[in-house]
Amino acid sequence: MLGLDDQIAGLSSGASILVVVLVAALLGLRHATDPDHLAAVATLVASRRDRVARSAARMGAFWGLGHATTLLLFGVPILLADRYLPEPIQRGAETAVAALIVFLAVRLLHRWRSGWFRPHEHEHGHKHRVRTPLGAYGIGLVHGIGGSAGVGVLLLAAIPSRTVAVASLVALAGFTALSMTMLTTGFGLTLRTRTASRSLGAVAPVLGTFSLAFGCWYAAAAWSLL
Repeated sequence: MLGLDDQIAGLSSGASILVVVLVAALLGLRHATDPDHLAAVATLVASRRDRVARSAARMGAFWGLGHATTLLLFGVPILLADRYLPEPIQRGAETAVAALIVFLAVRLLHRWRSGWFRPHEHEHGHKHRVRTPLGAYGIGLVHGIGGSAGVGVLLLAAIPSRTVAVASLVALAGFTALSMTMLTTGFGLTLRTRTASRSLGAVAPVLGTFSLAFGCWYAAAAWSLL
């Protein structure tokens, strides 16, 4: 969605500091809808069944916090010192994101195969480890060093004032975390409905297969194979 990001960033051209920061916030809200984020959050939330709405909100918050952490850790040096990650590290980061998406997809497919989404079987003893807030934070840390986050940093690097650029980066990180929380909460509230709960068993393998294919494609793209 680089074209859309460029259009959003163009709104700040020649504008005041407040407008620049608001544009960065808008970029952050849009950033959570990147395909890699959607694939990860969908499989992450679909793998939960206990108190799914509350769990989804908590996982989204920690995931967004982890994403914001690495976005700031890597983004601030870029804006202040024009220092960029070497290409091998960038490629490794993209590969890690792809591996994470594949892992979550395989995990979802495994739970579906073991009857996790059959209410009666789940209640009678199918035990699976559930994602913890710390685990969601770790997922966010990995996602924060991916290329889609780097796009936002590169766009902010074009701002002449470093102070404004850093302030915009903070807005980008904060609103990305906020939108991720809202996104996962929305998924959780949807899965809470009776209709969605009943159909999850049929949707889970489709969602898992799509995420698995997307993760493989993401890895291939990171290594310039596609």
